[in-house]
Amino acid sequence: MKIAIPIWGDRISPVLDSALRLLIVEVIDHKETSRFIYPLDEHDLTRRCLRIKELDIHTLICGAVSSPFQTMLQASGIDVIQEISGHVEDVLKAYLQGNLFCSKFMLPWCKRKNFHRGRRHGLYSQRNKEDNQ
Repeated sequence: MKIAIPIWGDRISPVLDSALRLLIVEVIDHKETSRFIYPLDEHDLTRRCLRIKELDIHTLICGAVSSPFQTMLQASGIDVIQEISGHVEDVLKAYLQGNLFCSKFMLPWCKRKNFHRGRRHGLYSQRNKEDNQ
């Protein structure tokens, strides 16, 4: 499976719609097997969505994303995990370990109860894990 994370320096890009680069990470059995940086030079959201779909991305972890862009990505079969911030390596590690959904990685204005709205599924059953804590 491939995970995409929009990056800005060593952090998650604050807004997916205007991000310039994606970190693409291939994962097998919850372990990273390869990675590369992909430039996002498409400004039109429809073309940007098609480009991401062509990369065969399963999950996209991002900060803020516009509702139309999120809808397009999800309609393309991409699981969008939004409202995430932090250093890319920390976020990726937390995701692979099943610990992404903690307040440490949430954007400051996000409320916990709305955090999972719109998500189809994830690598782990993180919502259930969190609800039991």
